[in-house]
Amino acid sequence: MKNIVIQGKKVNYGLEPFVIAEAGVNHNGDFDLAIKLIDAAAETGADAVKFQTFRAEQVVTTAGKMADYQKKNIRQSGGQVGAEESQLEMLRKLELKEEWYSALISRAKEKGIIFISTPHGGKASVDLLESHNVPAFKFGSGDLTNLPLLEYAAKLGKPMIISSGMSDLEEVKEAVEAIKNTGNDQIALFHCTTDYPCAPEHVNLRAMQTLMKETGVLVGYSDHTVGPHAAVMAAALGARMIEKHFTLDRKMKGPDHIASMEPKEFKEMVAMLKQAPVIMGSGRKKLLEPERQYVTVARKSIVAARDIKAGEEFTSENLDIRRPGTGMLPKYLNQIIGKTSKSDIPAETLISEEMFTN
Repeated sequence: MKNIVIQGKKVNYGLEPFVIAEAGVNHNGDFDLAIKLIDAAAETGADAVKFQTFRAEQVVTTAGKMADYQKKNIRQSGGQVGAEESQLEMLRKLELKEEWYSALISRAKEKGIIFISTPHGGKASVDLLESHNVPAFKFGSGDLTNLPLLEYAAKLGKPMIISSGMSDLEEVKEAVEAIKNTGNDQIALFHCTTDYPCAPEHVNLRAMQTLMKETGVLVGYSDHTVGPHAAVMAAALGARMIEKHFTLDRKMKGPDHIASMEPKEFKEMVAMLKQAPVIMGSGRKKLLEPERQYVTVARKSIVAARDIKAGEEFTSENLDIRRPGTGMLPKYLNQIIGKTSKSDIPAETLISEEMFTN
């Protein structure tokens, strides 16, 4: 498959996974916290740090309600949710200010991590990110069916990363086809379950493999589970991009902190993810170089179980199979039984073809 290239970083099957630290709205509307998230994400070894680009009014109407998980997570993190607080009011507190972008992008470049953002606010957000030459567009599951937006961004010719939560296979295929019809074939499709946090029984990683077979595009995984297990398993199953929510402290107030991963554990996860293709190997079953030293030590040979006299017939009683593995292979035992010893053979002697008559 053709490489996807994001700011010089190649992404494809056979290469190590491209890891995105999803800072999202975990900056809580605070510039200094956004900077700290970039610094911490870079320290973990992640390839990219991702935020969300929007003004609240671009995302939702005044009638939009907060999702139950948002209310629950805000309360669990010590925040207050008013009885009539809307999604609009919540999102206003979580905007990434337009005047911050240059500084945030510069900081990411300084720290050696790629800055990307989800154009959550539609075409205006795409335009804003394009004006800052952000190298790829990542769309959340909520925009999978927003084909006009996907087509608008795809025409800019940059990599398109799409999450597929809340969807079925036909909707996913429709989104992929819409992007391809613009002439853009730089597509990464993320398997995703839209739930925060996601229970293990709802991860359904086999669906990721279905996407690999059915869509013909690069496939990754956006992880909302607790801990690194699902992400590492996804990488082992072939996901070449992994995204996971990232925070400095899960106890911070806000809708996403509690379902995010803190820097220390994120760093440990990144190390595991980067090892995945090395551990998976080539797929060819063969004797590997480090194993050679163990062959004669650990394998076994046919040996004399006791002293055997010249002219004595080999039997299952006077032959045995033991280490070292420098003699005849055990698979020849049944062929030797019934043959006659040419000379006296001391106990524990490795049997060779010269010791018996054919």
